Amino acid sequence: MLNGGAYANRAPYAVNPDRSRGRLFPEPASPTRTPYQRDRDRIIHSTAFRRLKHKTQVFVYHEGDHYRTRLTHTIEVSQIARSIARSLRLDEDLTECLALAHDLGHTPFGHTGEDALDAAMANYGGFDHNAQSLRVVTSLERRYAEFDGLNLAWETLEGLVKHNGPLTLRDGSPMPESSGKPLPHAIRVYQRLQDLELSTWPSAEAQVAAIADDIAYNAHDIDDGLRAGLFGLDDIAGLPLLGDFLAEIDRKYPNLEENRRVHELVRRLITRMVEDVIVVASTKFASREPQSVEAVRQSDEAYVHFSSEMRDADRAIKQFLFPNMYRHENVVPIRRDAERMVGDLFEVLFADPQKMPEEWRQNLETLDEKRLARRVCDYIAGMTDRYAISEHRRWFDETADLR
Repeated sequence: MLNGGAYANRAPYAVNPDRSRGRLFPEPASPTRTPYQRDRDRIIHSTAFRRLKHKTQVFVYHEGDHYRTRLTHTIEVSQIARSIARSLRLDEDLTECLALAHDLGHTPFGHTGEDALDAAMANYGGFDHNAQSLRVVTSLERRYAEFDGLNLAWETLEGLVKHNGPLTLRDGSPMPESSGKPLPHAIRVYQRLQDLELSTWPSAEAQVAAIADDIAYNAHDIDDGLRAGLFGLDDIAGLPLLGDFLAEIDRKYPNLEENRRVHELVRRLITRMVEDVIVVASTKFASREPQSVEAVRQSDEAYVHFSSEMRDADRAIKQFLFPNMYRHENVVPIRRDAERMVGDLFEVLFADPQKMPEEWRQNLETLDEKRLARRVCDYIAGMTDRYAISEHRRWFDETADLR
């Protein structure tokens, strides 16, 4: 048993690395690392992970050095997730692994790029960034001699796909909230190779990674929005939690400079949300007393979530950010130009796939229209912001500045 001391205090409902269901392609166990430590290292060394440095969170890559990229966001999610996992006595390595991998499938230009690719792929199975993350780690990474992808452990793939909850009902039919939409293409394809039990909840570790993402988004989008001047502290003073935090900061530190007020606000918001999750989850685990990770998976609801009060605050923050940041009048034109750029790239490369680099042109003659569209989609989804801009300039006379 590896790291026996580190796992001596593991909760009975935590994932046990010694009981992993293994990998699609069997490999000898590592003498020095658990399966999830190995997965974490494979993710960090992947090409897709490195590209996160130049993929947008909300703003485009060259708009400023202080705004979050997908990489900085991912690191922040990982830190929050490990803190929560430690308090709940979960497997920190699996939790960290899922936090580090959760955005590997994101396109250039954030959700704008995702929307554009989904529209371009409407007749070919659509596009979903979560499913694309699975596709990256099971197919698109080409690093090993014996298999495509990273050959991650079953528990890592399960958590990556289901971190927001079950994807199907017990009978395999779509979840009611999906409005009858089929499962994303990449998940359907992989499910034929390895059953990820799509109708059950994921491990508590995956649930922690998901809520850590939510916490990081709220806190850091507020931080970036304030620094970009899209809204001011007075604009958020009426929001739940934030107004109380600002009043507390001003009482304790009168005349504090703006920059430090923002830092104090963000720090308090993250701390309060993390503490709320820990209290709620600890109480739920104590009352239900699940004795295995399987009991967590077979639950009728999540174990890791906000209290009702924090859920209301979370909703209010998101409702504020949508019009005041994501749809701000200064951001909308940039989003529109970025969306057009991704659409242009898909159109030109689908019409002439020989324009793609050599490794993406392999066996083009064997692809039908649907598989060719997926090949082009995979290529564009992997682009960084600046590479997408560079490629657009290569094939088009006019390319937006995205400023």
